[in-house]
Order: sequence, then C-alpha cells, then structure tokens
Amino acid sequence: MKIRHAILAAGTLLSAQAHAFDLGGMLKAGTQAVQAATLSDADVKSLTDQACKQSDSQAQIAPAKDKYAKRMDRIAKAMGSEINGQKVNYKVYLTQEVNAWAMANGCIRVHSGLMDLMNDDEVIGVIGHELGHVALGHTRKAMQTAYAVSAARSATSASNGNAAVLASSELGDFTESLINAQFSQSQEKDADNFSFDLLTEKKLKREALVTAFQKLEQLGGGEHGMLSSHPASADRARNIENRLAAEKK
Repeated sequence: MKIRHAILAAGTLLSAQAHAFDLGGMLKAGTQAVQAATLSDADVKSLTDQACKQSDSQAQIAPAKDKYAKRMDRIAKAMGSEINGQKVNYKVYLTQEVNAWAMANGCIRVHSGLMDLMNDDEVIGVIGHELGHVALGHTRKAMQTAYAVSAARSATSASNGNAAVLASSELGDFTESLINAQFSQSQEKDADNFSFDLLTEKKLKREALVTAFQKLEQLGGGEHGMLSSHPASADRARNIENRLAAEKK
C-alpha cells in the first residue's frame, strides 16, 4: 500500500497499471479462497499429501529398526490402519519436542519427545485424539483455512488454475499452518471423547488418556500442538475421569 501511494504521489502512468494488476491478483486470490471451502476430497488429499511429504522431507524420521519405530509399529497395530474408511500412516520424528499431529489425509506423526514422556498406552490415547481430529473433519477445516490464507497471500498461486497444486514458495508456510493448527475448545473436547470411545471399542486402556493429559499439564504451555490446546490439559483429564466415573454408577 505504501508503494502504491508513492506511485500516485509521483503522478506516473504506472499507477493505473499497478492498480489494475493488484485488482486482478486480488480477484484471483479471492476466487481461490472461495474454492478452499469447496475443495473436493481428491483436492484435499493432494494438498495434504504435498504438505505431509514436505514435512517428512525436513524431519529426521525414525528408521524401521529404530526403537521408536518399533514402538510405533506396536501402537499402529493396536490402532489399526484406517479410521472411518480413511487410510492412516504413522511415522516418528526424532526430535525432543513433545508433540503429535495429524492431517486430513491420515498422515499421523508423533515426535520422539512425546514417546519419551509417555508409555505406549498413553501414546495410544494421544493418537486416538489425533485420529478424532481426522474423523470429525477438524483437520479438513484447518486445511481449508490454511489454503485460503495461502491464496490471499499470493495471486500467483491463484492463477495456476489448479486448486490442488501449491507453488513451492507457498508449501512451507502451508505445511507449518497445518502442523500448528489451533482447534477450538469444543473440537478438542470432541477429539478427546472420540479417543475415549475408540479405546473403549478396541478394549484399550482409557485411563491412559487421563495420565497422558496429566503429564502434559506438568510440562506447562508455550509449545505448539498438544501443549498449546484449549481447554487446559487438567480440564481434559477431568473430562475423561468423569466419563470413567459415570460408567461405574
């Protein structure tokens, strides 16, 4: 905007051309932002496949014979290879950050820092929560929001005519937005309850959800993902405790 004012002040003919170009870009970006709300399932998969691949390319992934990968294999067997018909795939990032996240295409990534903090049953509870975000459509909505923001920032991507393709310069920010997506209080609670119900169905230890949240509460806030969520981890632990208590009445 400052550049445009400078051009107008100079009284050059370029001002009209610059205005026309900016308007055209805004219209294109606006069109793509509208498309974000109506992306097809194929587009959602393509975009999240790109983002997951981008994230994997920048991470140190636990190799098959690594202790974290072997733990994840056991956990994946317990959780299954799909959720509500959506195929899921699991990998461990070798990083001390305590985090886990999911994308709408079933890309589930767990950081080794979280696995160091928790036992297998607790990691299962956390993954059940992430699967809840996928099954309940939260990750899809987060992707649509991130895509609309990306479109608003760049008229170039809006001009490529393909909603399922992002420019390489945009992919990094888009991927980061998905990994660090903030969910609402109701979405977090719904994902917690989804995990509880999933663990019930699979006859796994629901109590591990309580201890997982208690461990996160002890770490405090200030991180991305699990530790920055609302409601607070203590409240989330109480929700699961209340559900367990209600079954005993």
